[in-house]
Amino acid sequence: MKVVVVGAGIAGLAAAWDLQRAGDREVTVLESERRAGGVIVTEQVGEFIVEGGPDGFLAGEPELPALAEELGIGDRVVDQRARGTALWTGKELAPMEEGRAATLLGIEAKSGEVAAGFRSFVEGMSQPVVALSQRLGGGVGALRFAQGVAGLTRRGDGWRIAITGGSAHEANGIVLALPAYAAGRLLESVGVTHARVLAEVVYGPSITVSLAYRAEQIAGALNGAGFVLAPDVVGARHVVPLQIRACTYASQKFPGRAPDGHVLLRAYLALGDGDPAKAAHAQLAAILAIRGEPLWSRAFYWTRGLPRYPAQHRQRVAEVRHRLSRLPPIAIAGAGYDGAGVSACVRSGRAAARLIAQLTPR
Repeated sequence: MKVVVVGAGIAGLAAAWDLQRAGDREVTVLESERRAGGVIVTEQVGEFIVEGGPDGFLAGEPELPALAEELGIGDRVVDQRARGTALWTGKELAPMEEGRAATLLGIEAKSGEVAAGFRSFVEGMSQPVVALSQRLGGGVGALRFAQGVAGLTRRGDGWRIAITGGSAHEANGIVLALPAYAAGRLLESVGVTHARVLAEVVYGPSITVSLAYRAEQIAGALNGAGFVLAPDVVGARHVVPLQIRACTYASQKFPGRAPDGHVLLRAYLALGDGDPAKAAHAQLAAILAIRGEPLWSRAFYWTRGLPRYPAQHRQRVAEVRHRLSRLPPIAIAGAGYDGAGVSACVRSGRAAARLIAQLTPR
């Protein structure tokens, strides 16, 4: 039996891992980009560990630690060190209650879940992505990059998957681990009525900027894990064209993110005109009393980042999945359907793998 997973984000990789371990299936992962991980991006700059996307997962969620154990990297999970988030009022950094920061940033999480803290990996959030890629890359079918899917066609009890550039794959089952808008287009092309509703999941644009400093450059106190800006401050008019919404003290939040005597900050900005690194530094310098320029900075642009779900999202996804049950084996997985967090994506991918495994018996 041949199964194709479209998309090598963490949801697709988790689905492929489970399908491969189930045995007697040739599992191929197709990824349009030249790397795996999707929004999970970790870079090493000297002794600094820089996260371009999510920097952790909720400590109370078991999915990533369980996956890490299976991959042999269970001992590489690390706990959050600095706790607490402040609120920048425009004049001062004031304490705020647990969970409110997540609410202001549009992150769906209960205050109790946030209060339990976050966890990450020694080498950053890409560590499980790397481990999965290495194991999948050595299997039959394997992990193939620069393989964008142009279309789907039913072929008897299975599928034909057209690849941009002219090649194609035959499959007995498919996992579409794609953003909702991309999956919706493909599903509509094979007659899944109302699949276009998936395009109503809006992926918000954002920029993250990491900036490195020597510790003595920062005169302000770095208490807790970071700060967020009060809504009225975010909406105010500033002299810079881009404005930060929040800042994480990355080198305090998790261990090993910066060498001794240095500080790594990560700012979150909305898309706009201008140089985000300069804008982030100028605003952080004013809030945290930073002297001099950063040692370096790194900006990551997400034109389609964190998904925002419309009303009745779960019902709509359930209806689409019901229609998929009438087709040859096919499943959807990822942040656009079952939750935007990394743990939710792993959970979604594994659920899709179970379904396809049931529908494609060995």
